[in-house]
Amino acid sequence: MPTLAVVGAGPGMGLSIAKLFGGHGFDVALIARGKDKLDGLVAELAGSGITAAAFPADIMDRAALAAALGQASAHFGGIDVLEYSPAPHTPVPGITMAGPLEVTVDNLQPQIDYYLYGAVAAARQVLPAMLEAGAGTLLFTTGGGSITPNPMMGNINAAAAALRNWVLNLNGVLADRGVYAAHVAISVWIGSNAPAGFPTAEADDIAAVYWDLYTSRDRAELEFTG
Repeated sequence: MPTLAVVGAGPGMGLSIAKLFGGHGFDVALIARGKDKLDGLVAELAGSGITAAAFPADIMDRAALAAALGQASAHFGGIDVLEYSPAPHTPVPGITMAGPLEVTVDNLQPQIDYYLYGAVAAARQVLPAMLEAGAGTLLFTTGGGSITPNPMMGNINAAAAALRNWVLNLNGVLADRGVYAAHVAISVWIGSNAPAGFPTAEADDIAAVYWDLYTSRDRAELEFTG
C-alpha cells in the first residue's frame, strides 16, 4: 500500500485529503499536536475502511516533527506522499496575526518557523528515501495571501510567500529526479461562517485538487478560488 503523511492533520482539509487518498488505496499517517484529536481522526478513517495511524508532534519542534515522520515511515514501510498544511484552529503560543505596519521580527519569526521551517524539516525527512526510489510527491498548502497578500495578515503572508517560493524552486530541481513538489494556495473560506462576501468551498471539494495534482503532475502551483 502507498502511504500518505498529512502534517497538520485536522478535521477539515487534512481529513478530507486523507479520505480521498485513502479511498484510492493509501494508508494514512496523521501528524499534529493533539493525540486525542488524531485518535478521533484515525477512528473516523477506520470507519471508512481506511488504515490510518496517529503520530503526535508539534510542528514548531522540528526534531519532534522529523521523529514523527520517521516513526510513520517505519510503521507503514515508507512515505509516498507528504502533504503539509498546518493551520492553527486553536491558539498557538507565540503565534499572532499582524498587519504590515505592525510586523516585527518577533511576530514574524514564529510564522516563518510554523510555515517555512516546518515544511523544510518535513521535506528533508522524507526526501532522501524518495530520491533513492526515484519517486514521491510533496504537496504544500498555504492561504491565498501567499499569492495575493491580505493586509490583515502581513506576517502570515510573508511566511507563506516564502514557503511558496521555496516549493516552486524545489520542484524545479526535483523535476528530472522522479520526485514532484507543488504548492496549493487556498483563496476561499473553508466551510461555513465565512465573512460576508467572502467566497467559500467545502473541504471535500478542495481536496479533489490535491488528487488531481498527484495524478497529473502537470504544474508546480494551483490556486483554489472556488
